Amino acid sequence: MKKIYFLSFSLFLLTTVCFAEISKKEKKALMDLYTSTNGQHWVKKWDLKKPVAQWYGVKVVDDKVVEINLFHNNLMGPISPEIGNLEHLEVLNLAFNALTGNFPQEIANLNNLKVLKLEMNRLKGELPAEIGNLYKLEELSAFNNFLTGKIPATVGNLKDLKILNLSSNDFYGDIPSSLGQLTQLETLGLFENKLEGAIPSDMGNLQNLKELVLANNNLNGEIPTEFSQLASLEIFQIQNNNFSSFKALEFLETKEYLVFDYDREDRKLEFKDINFSKTKMADTKFEDIEE
Repeated sequence: MKKIYFLSFSLFLLTTVCFAEISKKEKKALMDLYTSTNGQHWVKKWDLKKPVAQWYGVKVVDDKVVEINLFHNNLMGPISPEIGNLEHLEVLNLAFNALTGNFPQEIANLNNLKVLKLEMNRLKGELPAEIGNLYKLEELSAFNNFLTGKIPATVGNLKDLKILNLSSNDFYGDIPSSLGQLTQLETLGLFENKLEGAIPSDMGNLQNLKELVLANNNLNGEIPTEFSQLASLEIFQIQNNNFSSFKALEFLETKEYLVFDYDREDRKLEFKDINFSKTKMADTKFEDIEE
């Protein structure tokens, strides 16, 4: 009798796991995303009759939606504000689509988010200051959109951030000095915006930085002497700005660049022990890369 009971109980547990479902709030958030982004015209559509865990690009763990990856899937239209109800989401990748409308403020509610990829869309509006509440964020990529306004100083709160790419938008104003607090940062792309003012000396604290692209802005003043501390740099592009002096570049300790671009009017600079034999001097540009 005990064996039969145990077998029945095991079958019950297995059935419960197989037919487990996410909460109604999360399912509604997904349905709203599907509707607002013209799901019927996606390349890989969701079969709404199947369990959510079987929907393309959706990952469910313990009955919770933890990932949405709809990269290059012909999403069109705005991101529904209900996206903010997916409170367990860790990865949101909607890159390389045709999304429009404002950057959803509700994304700032996703406190478990580690990866946010919205690049190569047509999003507009400003980054909300509340984006700084996403303390677990490791990647924020939104290049090639129509985002505007100032880069919120609260981005400096994202201490785990390794990738920040806001290139090819319409951001203006100063680079916030708070970016110097992002000591885990490896990639910083602010290429082709309308940023102005001097580069904050605090950015010399970014000793893990491998890629720094500030080209095609209206930045001015001198290159901070603190840049001599950026020993991990492999890609460094600051051309097409209005800098008054590049003298500090002489003190860079990096031994070898993959890419190095600056406005080379000052040909008298004597670089310190830098091997340029494998260095590419080229304008920055982004290419569509399939994931």
